[in-house]
Amino acid sequence: MSIPSSLLTFLSDLKENNTREWFGENKDRFLEQKTAFDQFTIQLISLFSEFENMDGVELKHCSYRIYRDVRFAKDKAPYKTWFSASFSEGGRKSGLMDYYVHIEPGGKSFLGGGMYSPTPEQLALFRQEIDYNAKHLKGIIYSPSFLKVFGEPVGDALKTMPKGYPVEHPEIKLLKKKQLFFWRKYSDSEVLSPSFVETLIQDAQVLKPYLDFLNAIFFDKEPFSIK
Repeated sequence: MSIPSSLLTFLSDLKENNTREWFGENKDRFLEQKTAFDQFTIQLISLFSEFENMDGVELKHCSYRIYRDVRFAKDKAPYKTWFSASFSEGGRKSGLMDYYVHIEPGGKSFLGGGMYSPTPEQLALFRQEIDYNAKHLKGIIYSPSFLKVFGEPVGDALKTMPKGYPVEHPEIKLLKKKQLFFWRKYSDSEVLSPSFVETLIQDAQVLKPYLDFLNAIFFDKEPFSIK
């Protein structure tokens, strides 16, 4: 299942006409493209199950609604201008670190994952692990194969050292991190390519060791492998 060009066209049109009136007039177009993305998501669930435990995970456990929550937002545009889904054992509400797939025209599509909004407890566990054994994480995220696909991490960091760690700590850069996530961006031509699904899954397998690392320290979860 490939992403059809009509899906990107619809999202581009929605961005230019992000009103309830326009959306209502184009509801049939939306439903057609939502069906296409749903089929794409179902295919990804099957492919992720080759290296993650997706038992019992269905479309409804992965996909996101297109409607924005604008109650506290300055931007009152009612609709998202992208389709997205996330994939993990138990689905997107499981709390586990997951693979986030985002399809948006204009070269804004990406695969992402990692420590995006950790709880204070998770951040403390992350720093404890870095203090104890940074070599493990660095071996993952600074490996040539990982850097080739995802590059440097994205995310906010403290300006000063976190409490309890000396300023001369050798892992000062990692210890200051408040977020540590990665994304691999895709051009529109890549998204529309017949090989996009294959590329996406290959990139997800590169990301897997990092998500396994986080799930292990946050949830004491063993990496999944097919017996």
